[in-house]
Amino acid sequence: MKDPRIETLAKNLINYSVQLQPGEKVLIENFGLQRELVTALVKEAYAAGGYPFVLLKDHQVDRALLMGAQEEQFEMMAQFEAQVMKQMDAYIGLRSGDNINELADVPDEKMKIHGNTIQKKVHRDIRVPKTKWVVLRYPNASMAQLAKMSTEAFEDFYFNVCNLDYGKMDKAMDALVDLMNKTDKVRITGPGTDLTFSIKDIPAVKCAGRMNIPDGEVYTAPVRESVNGVISFNTPSPYQGFTFENVKLTFKDGKIVEATANDTERINNIFDTDEGARYIGEFAIGVNPFILHPMQDILFDEKIDGSFHFTPGQCYDDAYNGNHSNIHWDMVMIQRPEYGGGEIYFDDVLIRKDGRFVIPELECLNPENLK
Repeated sequence: MKDPRIETLAKNLINYSVQLQPGEKVLIENFGLQRELVTALVKEAYAAGGYPFVLLKDHQVDRALLMGAQEEQFEMMAQFEAQVMKQMDAYIGLRSGDNINELADVPDEKMKIHGNTIQKKVHRDIRVPKTKWVVLRYPNASMAQLAKMSTEAFEDFYFNVCNLDYGKMDKAMDALVDLMNKTDKVRITGPGTDLTFSIKDIPAVKCAGRMNIPDGEVYTAPVRESVNGVISFNTPSPYQGFTFENVKLTFKDGKIVEATANDTERINNIFDTDEGARYIGEFAIGVNPFILHPMQDILFDEKIDGSFHFTPGQCYDDAYNGNHSNIHWDMVMIQRPEYGGGEIYFDDVLIRKDGRFVIPELECLNPENLK
């Protein structure tokens, strides 16, 4: 029996997230074979008058390719995929897999080859700036396990999160966007954290179901050299197949000058990828009312109600601060009381305390007003 929630999700992705128009081409890229949603997306693309193209990939196959990766080979792969991406008007990236640590033993130098070729020349240079795109996960037993839930309960949670009224959220975000666009100095405090930076003249961008599903964040970027202080993250942070915990970063004039974690050597190797890896490319505030706890999946974790994320590496073109890097690593801190609390100040005015907005114009973003 077909799950009608899959058809609803497919309709939302095609008609709301990428707004596919008659005659437009959409690439549906699926890591892990999820026939039901891919098939539903193909049907909805046709119903919208578009032309669907499907690319199927697998994490275990990717690992085998990466273990023997040579730069020349991956340059050719990037050229092939770039030619396809250049012809697309829209992109839907469906990520699924049974093991989030599938790439944990791929050597750093091999991951850098992938980052310098396919990730950069296909996704950062073409897909992100030149297509209407959305990326999402698909529920499975592995994700349920990470979320500490039964498979059935996780599926219910997943569809509640992914099929919520993003149009309502979109309107509610306008006040936060306006305030961020007027703000110069940001200060964030909390356990092990006292951080200051400027976001002056860098645009704020709302995310309400058009680029990620699930969604629920407003992002900008700090002025590149303005970040000073220390931040201690309180959520696990998977990156390149390894889950980092107890991450603590110290900044001086924008640069990460000290980084410690459960694998301090490994995290510093990542930050040594290139010059931009030790500077911040994104600051974002999470507001999704249905996502409350981390599950080691950044597409969910970065939207957690009462959270923010701070991102070493590449900035976005629409919130440009001049930082360039082959990494983009969203690190999440939750500020609700059960996670230790914390405060966010804009130009010395307290705007959020312990995960709740405390000024009238932003109360529309508190969870009871978004459900």
